[in-house]
Amino acid sequence: METIEKYGLKIPEILLPKDGTDLEKWAVIACDQYTQDRDYWKKVEDFVGEVPSTLRITLPEVYLNDGDKAARIEKINSTMKKYLADGVFSNPVKNIVYIERKTEFGRTRKGLVTAIDLEKYDWKPEMKAQIRATEATILERIPPRVEIRKNACLELPHIMLLVNDADKSLVEKTGELAKNGKPLYETKLMMNSGSISGWKVEDSVINGNVVNALEKIAATQTQSDGSVFMFAVGDGNHSLATAKTIWNKLKEEGAPSDSPARYALVEIVNIYDEGLTFEPIHRVLFNVDSEKLLEAMKTHLNGTIEEVADEAALEKAVGSSKADFGFVYSNGGKKKFTLLKTPITDLAVSALQPALDEFLSANGNSKEDIDYIHGSDEVFRLGGSIVSGTTAATSILLPPIAKDTFFATIANTGSLPRKSFSMGEASEKRFYMEARQL
Repeated sequence: METIEKYGLKIPEILLPKDGTDLEKWAVIACDQYTQDRDYWKKVEDFVGEVPSTLRITLPEVYLNDGDKAARIEKINSTMKKYLADGVFSNPVKNIVYIERKTEFGRTRKGLVTAIDLEKYDWKPEMKAQIRATEATILERIPPRVEIRKNACLELPHIMLLVNDADKSLVEKTGELAKNGKPLYETKLMMNSGSISGWKVEDSVINGNVVNALEKIAATQTQSDGSVFMFAVGDGNHSLATAKTIWNKLKEEGAPSDSPARYALVEIVNIYDEGLTFEPIHRVLFNVDSEKLLEAMKTHLNGTIEEVADEAALEKAVGSSKADFGFVYSNGGKKKFTLLKTPITDLAVSALQPALDEFLSANGNSKEDIDYIHGSDEVFRLGGSIVSGTTAATSILLPPIAKDTFFATIANTGSLPRKSFSMGEASEKRFYMEARQL
């Protein structure tokens, strides 16, 4: 497996619950979802009941700031030990696992669950690591997560890594070969979230197709400075940064180089997977002069302005572009729809957000004067409306996320600005199924 390790991967020993486990109750959505919806998590509690479940060995972030966090973490750690002692898990599967996730929206996302070498990952863009963050890492979010992971004897991944594989040689081709065997598991997912199935990837497939695919991807992803950009973190960057922080500390304290803490379990997904939806996150600004903002963005982004007739025309124009923006605002009490056309060739948001930050700072606005919204309906509802204060809001419709420039933008400019994109709906995020002993 030398070639696999060369590109940051490690064959893991994956733990799955033993036969007879109610997998629909075992698998629970990533802890960083529904963080403002305690009712969702109460329904999960009621559904799971007292049977073994990943709900008992993870900490939903909705409870992260509650006063009983320390007691919750202690209970999680003791439950992990109990699950290991009581035989909740089957014998480890020492293989990569190919998975297919069908969502409630009819989409199927394919992935490979494997371990990565944290020595090959860094969230700092100047490090040019093989595994890189896509968005800026907020360092203040790491310490609370260190408290959760540092004494855990198991890890369960909600980290998703993206690979730039237009030929679909790694995930999809491996899946075709893996599905010749019987599934390791298959189950519906709770809360009407679709279903998931997993297959063991045999050694012959790893030594053949996986190795060949990695070598091909590495060749196409070698940058002009000689660095190789293999994977980008799509979801769970702060969890991965937490694992890296703990490993760095253990390494300083003399931990062996083959320590389980050096690795992290992840799911690799092809950015070109049709089941992986990339949605732009739009912007809305408050307490700003709309015309002044538009003129500033035109100058900063070297753009041209074009008036359009209505919402439909603006949405069509932006939706068919790679780097044009739609502005919705009020002029003389009437909603206006303006298209800002730009020559940007990288991801559009990577140029827009710094320009917005500069404008807000120069005009004495605070960080509360910008918000991040999902869906074009909200763009058109908020733009030109008085939401707070006396000034009508200005909303900005962003173009689709261009998958073909995603990796190039990160390679050229580093991490993307905050709130750059969203991968699917909340219910489509990873569910905890596989575990690994630390």
